[in-house]
Amino acid sequence: MDYKTSEPIVGPRGEDTLPASAAAAVKIVIVGGFGVGKTTMVGSVSEIRPLTTEETMTQAGVGVDDIAGVERKTETTVAMDFGRISLNEQLVLYLFGTPGQERFWFLWNGLFEGALGAVVLIDTRRLEVSFDVLGRLEERGVPFVVAINAFPGAPVHPVGRLRAALDLPDSVPLVDCDARDRASSRDTLLSLVRYLQHLTTATPETP
Repeated sequence: MDYKTSEPIVGPRGEDTLPASAAAAVKIVIVGGFGVGKTTMVGSVSEIRPLTTEETMTQAGVGVDDIAGVERKTETTVAMDFGRISLNEQLVLYLFGTPGQERFWFLWNGLFEGALGAVVLIDTRRLEVSFDVLGRLEERGVPFVVAINAFPGAPVHPVGRLRAALDLPDSVPLVDCDARDRASSRDTLLSLVRYLQHLTTATPETP
């Protein structure tokens, strides 16, 4: 039987096509507490139209989600954000942003599968929302860098004091980032890639 359709078959948009020169693709996860800028970062740096799963916050979250410090936030990621960026002609990063509310953290298992590393976004106005996130990454053994997202009026802490508050080892990179800015977000991802390269080439210490 000959099936015909009046609708043309549409493939991926030209700008979404993977560059022919790409030789390696790496999966990176963007994590952090509720409202720290994960969706913003993926959207600002992605070279393709990002996939988001943001939904309007409703009364159902009252008393469940901690919105202290982000009371003006009206939407939240309920599954993931997805984007892509080519760092050079050969290396492509696939970016997966995680949901921030703890009640959606069960989705992390799938998002972290096959990931080589993570960027942890933090808000210095609400450091406490990052503690459990960092703990979960350490339990998983996932290499990560910590990026201090720039928020208006956010307090600036000395690096040493910030590391102590986050219980962050000196070996883990701590960088400044403006998730709204493409160049700044790209630099943060480059910091993670360099860190991953360092880990793969570092000589293990002799016991």
